Amino acid sequence: MAGFEVAGRRLRTEADYKAALRDQKLIQQIRSQVDMEQPGAVITLYSDMQAGKYRFETVVGNDFDDEIYELAEKYKSQGYNKDSRVSARKKREKKPKQKKQKDVKQQKAKQVSLEDYDADMQKEILAQIKKRDRRRRLLVILCSVVAVGCFGYFGVYSFFVERNEMDYESLSRLKGNSALTGSLFHGVTIHYTEEEEVELEVLEEYQTLYNKNKKLIGWLKIDDTIIDYPVMQTVNNEYYLDHNFNQEYDKNGSLFLDKDCDVVRRNTNLIIYGHHMKSGKMFGSLNSYSNEEYGKKHALIQFDTIYEKGTYEVMYVFRSRIYNEDEVVFKYYQFLDVASEAEFNSNMQEMAALSLYDTGVTARYGDELLTLSTCDSSEADGRFVVVAKRVS
Repeated sequence: MAGFEVAGRRLRTEADYKAALRDQKLIQQIRSQVDMEQPGAVITLYSDMQAGKYRFETVVGNDFDDEIYELAEKYKSQGYNKDSRVSARKKREKKPKQKKQKDVKQQKAKQVSLEDYDADMQKEILAQIKKRDRRRRLLVILCSVVAVGCFGYFGVYSFFVERNEMDYESLSRLKGNSALTGSLFHGVTIHYTEEEEVELEVLEEYQTLYNKNKKLIGWLKIDDTIIDYPVMQTVNNEYYLDHNFNQEYDKNGSLFLDKDCDVVRRNTNLIIYGHHMKSGKMFGSLNSYSNEEYGKKHALIQFDTIYEKGTYEVMYVFRSRIYNEDEVVFKYYQFLDVASEAEFNSNMQEMAALSLYDTGVTARYGDELLTLSTCDSSEADGRFVVVAKRVS
């Protein structure tokens, strides 16, 4: 693993390592062309990245994307826009001006001394100085506490990221390893009603993982990306927002299937949710599909349930949001089943209209769909969505 590292990021496979090197080369090229001290240039660069002009494949690229986002937001908050430019003269004049102001203050300070005031005024001045010193000490203490808190937060965050990475590496090794299962595995019985039950066999490669956590429902993988994770399912859509496969608290959460989906009595559409982590974990790289070229190169998605394998082809890529209940609008997160062919076709038309580009892939009534959903910062309660059709 030591060899699979780029820009301080560890990569799981050789393919990811090569992709990270491509990202690093592109980032170096961008830095050589864009003056990061020019607000307009940075804001324009970020707009180009949002529009898909530059395509990143790994967490290395996502880190750079986050850096440019934060820098662009900083410039925007200072009132700059795409046309803003700071002159070289202004940069040079900035420090001398500050020095001049400092010299003036020092000169003024030299002109007045404590002895120039009467006794009562001297006492008042000394009292004010003591008050100011107390406030300063309190401020230093407060800043120190905040700094310790921040370092603690980042330490905990780094711990969770590192632990999460190691955990999923070990889970990947367990996938397909039936040596730990042997004759201990007895299949799964699903009770729909007291009278109706279904006996199912878990695929051999997932039996060991299923024995570790019965909430496992499948595994999602997209080749040449960081997305290669188990998919969980429980009776609510909250638990795995902040718990990992081992059921430990983890702010990265886990990928999880919507609670109302049924992989046995198959829904028309299965929806998988995951956090958009800045580290690139979970669905942190899903929005790379906003770039059409990236979408073409990663058109196939592998989603195996624990009972059967499945391959899906990307059909629609769009941005949406969580709407109020009384808003009459297409809500992709409520599209699980349809009652008729007309309803199915209507949903397809809604998604096609939202899609960022035409993949050329369409679906017919009766096809099985897969939807991947994550947060999107382009608007309040925004969501980034990729919809695929099962092809095998």
